[in-house]
Amino acid sequence: MARNEIKYLTAIRTEKRQKKYCRFKKMGIRYVDYKDAEFLKKFLNEQGKMLPRRITGNSLKFQRKVSDAVKRARQMALLPYVTDLMK
Repeated sequence: MARNEIKYLTAIRTEKRQKKYCRFKKMGIRYVDYKDAEFLKKFLNEQGKMLPRRITGNSLKFQRKVSDAVKRARQMALLPYVTDLMK
């Protein structure tokens, strides 16, 4: 057996991650509607917190629009402020 040979218990992952993209720019969405609660739930985690840009892949412009829409939906009682299991 050669000394330079390295053995691993599991296979090494060599696949590339998909590049994150802004779904608003890709689909041509210009306005984020605060009344569409099901769409806004995609940007919230199980506790009802907003997901950051690095996870959602949104651009800065649309992340701000999403945050404003979520805040308005919370004020209108379309989305909860805090919950145990949202999804």
